[in-house]
Amino acid sequence: MASANTSWSEENSSCSICLDVFSSPVSTPCGHNFCRTCITKFWDEQVKYKCPVCNELFNTRPDLRVNVLFSEMVDRFGTSLRVKEQPWVERAEVPCDVCTGTQLKAVKSCLVCLISCCQTHLEPHHRVAGLKKHRLVEPMDRLDDRMCKKHDRLLELFCQTEQVCVCLLCTETDHKSHPVIPLKEEYEEKTAQLGKIEAEVKQLIQERQKNIQEIKDTVKRIKVDADREIADGVQVLTALMRRIEKWQDDLNQMVKEKLKSTEKQAADLIKELEQEIEDLTNRSSEVKQLSHTEDHLHFLQTFRSLKDPPPPRDWTTVEVRPPSYVGTLRRSLDQLEETLNMEMKKSGDPELKRVQQYEVDVTLDPDTANPWLTVSVDGKRVHNGGVKIKKRLRDNPKRFTQYVFVLTRQSFSSGRFYFEVQVKDKPLWWLGVARESINRKGRTELTPETGYWTLLYNQDVLVFVDNPTVCVPLRAGLQKVGVFVDYDEGLVSFYDVEARVHLYSATGCTFSEPLYPFLHPGPPVYQGNNSPPLIISPVNQTD
Repeated sequence: MASANTSWSEENSSCSICLDVFSSPVSTPCGHNFCRTCITKFWDEQVKYKCPVCNELFNTRPDLRVNVLFSEMVDRFGTSLRVKEQPWVERAEVPCDVCTGTQLKAVKSCLVCLISCCQTHLEPHHRVAGLKKHRLVEPMDRLDDRMCKKHDRLLELFCQTEQVCVCLLCTETDHKSHPVIPLKEEYEEKTAQLGKIEAEVKQLIQERQKNIQEIKDTVKRIKVDADREIADGVQVLTALMRRIEKWQDDLNQMVKEKLKSTEKQAADLIKELEQEIEDLTNRSSEVKQLSHTEDHLHFLQTFRSLKDPPPPRDWTTVEVRPPSYVGTLRRSLDQLEETLNMEMKKSGDPELKRVQQYEVDVTLDPDTANPWLTVSVDGKRVHNGGVKIKKRLRDNPKRFTQYVFVLTRQSFSSGRFYFEVQVKDKPLWWLGVARESINRKGRTELTPETGYWTLLYNQDVLVFVDNPTVCVPLRAGLQKVGVFVDYDEGLVSFYDVEARVHLYSATGCTFSEPLYPFLHPGPPVYQGNNSPPLIISPVNQTD
């Protein structure tokens, strides 16, 4: 029996269907053994019943019987296999390579012996002089991978040319002319790189977290703006509805009073006509009665006593004229518009308030200014001195030479920005934004197509310069213009700051390069005096 156990192999204890250790082994009539579950499932899927090993066919499905002696041998040998296959080592721990049977947890790995040892089997490395010189490290698996496949030596160097780990003999053969360094040096260098990568990744994470916070803050601000917009709208529209209700009551009262007056006039005329009819009817009766009298004396005496009829009224010129309501509704609508504008100004024009929060501090760039222009030291004012002050300036690729224009130092390539320019007492001016690549040396049509989004004021006429130009409705006394740009949405809007009303918006614009605020103060003498400067003013949201 001992001899049988010695010759017993792992193949003898494995099912030929599942290739695993037998579980509840049974025998077929042809003498082959299978797991009960495996052979049962195999036959369930077949039309004919045959042995999976020798292919012997059976007329009927065979009865499966347990081979008692075989089962005992399988149980004995299978248990030892399972113990060997599943050592007593926790997951992610390195087992001892010296232990037989139940494997214990390794505490060190030897890079010379290429084995991992538990505390007991590590003892010789602490006791034997030759083993004491071996290099011990923390437990690690797959120690064979640390050996050079070609020279069977420890991989302890790094080839910088081919970026691979090599052994000492490799430096004398395949990598003889390559620069090599100890693994520790390459490790430290790569570790430093990892630190840099980690710092970069951390920075990217922080930037994205900042972006998330900015988005959240933007959404929060948008919500606040929306709530304020609703509140302002409710305030204005409530006041407007109260006005409309009052005007409706006043209009109804006025129409009713006119109707009442007309009805009284008609009633008085009808009463007067009815009285005349009554008088005439009485006279007709007297005349008729007298006409039937045959007594000559009585007739003549009575005829003389007939009252003379009252002088007849000319009713052809009398009429009931309907009351006139012409212009009544128009006047009410005009009053409504005036009240609406007053309420909008009183509430501070929510739209202008909303864009003013994107105010930017911009200053004019003297390097872009035409030689006829004078820019103040603080970069906030510009005026045209004309030929008398034309300066001799060194040529600058940024400077305008044909047009008397100036740009700001600051440019914008994303987001939103807003600035205000004082234009008071000037009969001619031009302002807006322009893209970086505009032609500064020659003459060209100044439209959005060539890179200009601008308003032009000339003799009480305000236009958005395009092809064709767009006339902009203008209120008297325009003193300060606000310019708002939403780069990402392709929007340029202009506002009358003092009146707090929107003037014009160019929508659907395409921006692909930096935009600069643009100013042109016009000639010093035009329709009288045009010498006052254009002034970039700070935003005052309480205006």
